[in-house]
Amino acid sequence: MASSSGNSSGSTQLHNSGSEGDLQHLMDQRKRKRMQSNRESARRSRMRKQQHLDDLMGQVTQLRKENNQILTSINITTQHLMNVEAENSVLKAQMEELSQRLESLTEILNYINSSNGVFETHEPNNTLLHHHQASADHNSFINPWNLLYVNQPIMATADMLHQY
Repeated sequence: MASSSGNSSGSTQLHNSGSEGDLQHLMDQRKRKRMQSNRESARRSRMRKQQHLDDLMGQVTQLRKENNQILTSINITTQHLMNVEAENSVLKAQMEELSQRLESLTEILNYINSSNGVFETHEPNNTLLHHHQASADHNSFINPWNLLYVNQPIMATADMLHQY
């Protein structure tokens, strides 16, 4: 019996070593499969990372384009603002000059209206004659059409006002 149990024990060892070889082979196969799966997973990860990088580069390009358009728009708007401000300065200067002219003409009209063209003289015998002569002299002097300052052009221009 001892020999049969020895044979049986040797057969079990052979069977065990065959089983261990199969187990080792199975583990190696699983290891290779896992390594292949990891390689494939890493390749997909690199592809996703590259796609994300490409998307970000596309966004950078688009944002730079939009930024340049905005800067161009700002420059155009700034130039337009400067032109409007220069025109506004010219108009303000013209308004000031016209206001001064109006004030002068208003003073002349007020003077004419307040005196009504009558100058009093202290000589009692020639009152009518003096009144007519004084009125004629007064009208020729005060008449706005006889003044040297008639319809002169407004001299303010945009070139004069660039320092403002």
